[in-house]
Amino acid sequence: MAGIFKNIFTIQELRKRIFFTVAMLFVFRMGAHIPVPGIDLSAMDEVLRSGQQGGLLGLIDLFSGGALLRFSLFGLGIMPYITSSIIMQLLVVVIPSLARLQREGDAGRKKIQSYTRYGTILVSAVQGYGYLVILRGLVMRNPALCPYIGDPIFMIGFIATVVTGTVFLMWIGEQITERGLGNGISVLIFAGIAARMPEAFYQTFTLVSHNVVNPVVVLLLLGILMVVIGLVVYEQTGTRKIPVQYAKRVVGRRVMQGQSTHIPFKINPSGVIPIIFASSVILFPAQIAQFAGDSELMVWLQRILDPRQSWFYYFCYTMLVIFFAYFYTSIQYNPNEIADNLQKQGGFIPGIRPGPTTAEFIHKVLSRITLPGSLFLSGIALFPSLLLLFPIFANVPPSLIYLMGGTSLIIIVSVDLDIMKRIESYLLMRHYDGFFGRTRLRGPKPRGL
Repeated sequence: MAGIFKNIFTIQELRKRIFFTVAMLFVFRMGAHIPVPGIDLSAMDEVLRSGQQGGLLGLIDLFSGGALLRFSLFGLGIMPYITSSIIMQLLVVVIPSLARLQREGDAGRKKIQSYTRYGTILVSAVQGYGYLVILRGLVMRNPALCPYIGDPIFMIGFIATVVTGTVFLMWIGEQITERGLGNGISVLIFAGIAARMPEAFYQTFTLVSHNVVNPVVVLLLLGILMVVIGLVVYEQTGTRKIPVQYAKRVVGRRVMQGQSTHIPFKINPSGVIPIIFASSVILFPAQIAQFAGDSELMVWLQRILDPRQSWFYYFCYTMLVIFFAYFYTSIQYNPNEIADNLQKQGGFIPGIRPGPTTAEFIHKVLSRITLPGSLFLSGIALFPSLLLLFPIFANVPPSLIYLMGGTSLIIIVSVDLDIMKRIESYLLMRHYDGFFGRTRLRGPKPRGL
């Protein structure tokens, strides 16, 4: 393993990408600890210690890496960008002009990306106002938290600051995608979740040392989580292979023999995207309900979207994960295009006629593997909420259960596997063995040996 890491830093391009990603994550974590001007740090610490951040806000705070309840520059996190991306992808399906724009290639995709950025500013401005309402509610309990809460200049500056922080985070994510290890938005979410783990383990250790939590319960929880991690890794790496046979071809004067290969489709073709999208969608109305006050409608909306009070949350979350799994799979894979490419290259699936029949078969296979994959995703994502319903885990810090299971676990495992695959590709491209091979340099032996 030491030789593998040595090879990683031997490749100049890979080394630069790793250092750039680490530098961007350092900036992200620094901004998550810098509060908006006008917030009293000592009063904020008292609010955090008092536990007034529980419930829905505590759940949302997990995805921002603790920045939300610190009222930091990056308090809104990257969720406004994800929400804007969801809206734009839905509009692409509904509006024909946007669909034509997407089919225009890189120029069209860049145009849609610019629309997504403008939408991010709008969504973050709306959520920024709700963020201000949260601050106002906490100031009513502790006036020392922000003495300028009634000043219109402070209110405008507060919203402008958190919107700017979200736009800057969006830029960091795009830079990590282009100049770092790739998939920058997921890497930022991964970093925010991973940053909360030491605190969660410390809280658990403190409760165990004070005999508040039974050590056997903690060991049982860790054992369950190890099993869940194994299932997630198996599901993320599992594939459904469709055999493909290529007939003999005549190229010039040469006769190319027929070949047998396969088309690999992942059991979960959409990856972690349905989880991120579903979390963003289901948290958005809950945020609005908490921002809007104590009206009967808003109280009812908060109650039905609280996993501790209503089963509707579980049903709604499952339906959203299934919807986004099918939606994203349909965008990522086009059965008609795959069938046309196979027919042009002289390939066919044994027992299936080329053309529309092949496209129908591929569509059926994708539908069959997407449903169990999405159900598995929703089950793992809802696992922590269901676990907290058992009295045996009542005294365990919810932060540990949410961080080491469910949505957080899927995101951590998926992003980690994606980063390892990218590093593996760089190692193999430079003729080095990857993580699971030997660490010698590949190639022909020197003469004379």
